Amino acid sequence: MQGAVACNTVVLLGPTAVGKTAIGVRVADRFGWDIISADSRQVYKGLDIGSGKDLSEYTVRDGETDRVRQIPYHLIDVVTLADEYSVYDFQKDFYAIFDVMRGQGNMPFIVGGTGMYVDSVVRGYELVEVPENPALRSRLEAMSLEELAEELRRIKPDLHNTSDLQERERAIHAIEIQTYMQGAEYRALKERSGTAAERHGVKPFVIGTTLPREQLRANITKRLAERLDAGMIEEVEGLHRQGYSWERLERLGLEYRFVSEYLEGKIASREELFSQLEHAIHRFAKRQETWFRGMERKGVTIHWLPETADKEARAAAAIAMIERELSL
Repeated sequence: MQGAVACNTVVLLGPTAVGKTAIGVRVADRFGWDIISADSRQVYKGLDIGSGKDLSEYTVRDGETDRVRQIPYHLIDVVTLADEYSVYDFQKDFYAIFDVMRGQGNMPFIVGGTGMYVDSVVRGYELVEVPENPALRSRLEAMSLEELAEELRRIKPDLHNTSDLQERERAIHAIEIQTYMQGAEYRALKERSGTAAERHGVKPFVIGTTLPREQLRANITKRLAERLDAGMIEEVEGLHRQGYSWERLERLGLEYRFVSEYLEGKIASREELFSQLEHAIHRFAKRQETWFRGMERKGVTIHWLPETADKEARAAAAIAMIERELSL
C-alpha cells in the first residue's frame, strides 16, 4: 500500500488515554478533513463523560487570526441506548460516509480505538444482516450457555471474539450469523456482489499512536479522577433515571459497568470503585494494544508515531507521514 495513488482512507488508531482525539483534530484541521469516530460507546447519545467524547476538542482556534473552526465529525451521538449498535452497524455506516466523501473528492479520516470497528473496514470484514430464523432460534433458546458455547465453537473453530461466549443472547446471535454465512443463500449473495472490500475499495493508510506503559497508566489514572470529578457517577445515575436498566448500562462495560455496580451497592465505596475501575481500564488498554499487534500479524501495516507525551510532536509526525504518503 505504498504510493500516493493507493491510499483513499487515513486511519489513526491507538489505545485509550493516549490523546487520539487531540492528535486527530490537529491532523483534520491541517488537511481540512472531517473525522469519522471509531468508538463503540461514543455512538450512543447520553454517554458523554464516561465515553470521553470531549466534543470541545473538535473546536480549534487559529492563533494568528483568532478564528474558530469546528472540525466536522461523524458516528458520534447517532443512536440511543434503546438501540444496540454493532460492528455491522459501524461498517455499514462507515461505507455510506466513505462513498459520499470519495464522491466529493474528500479523504475519509477514521480516529478511534475500538479495534474491531477499525479492523472491520481496514481488512474488510464480510458482515451481513442476518434474516430471522425462528426454527433455529427456538432450538437454541432451549440450550444452556455451555451448550451454546460448544455449538458456536463447533461451527466456528477459529472463533476470536470470546465475549460471544459469555452471554446467552450474544451466543445465540453469533450462532445465527455463522449458520447463515455457511448457508447456500449467503454463498449465492457473495458470488453475485463480491466482498465488502471489493465493492467499496477501501485502501487505508494506518497510523498508530501509543505511549510507554508507565506513561499510559499515569494518563489513565489522571483521566479517571477527572471524569469522576466531572460528574461521571451522576451521568450514569441520570441514565438509569431515564429508564435504562442497570443490566443495559453494565453491558456497556468499563466506566458504565463499574459505576452501575457502585450505584447498585455491589461496590462498597467510591475508593473501591476507583481502584477496580482503574485496574480494569489498564487491562483494557493492554487488550487494545494486543488487538493492534494482531492486526499487524494479519498483514496490516501500522505506521507508529514516536512514543512521546508531547501531543503536538506526535500530531506533527502524523502530518509529515500523511504528506509523504499523499505526496502533498
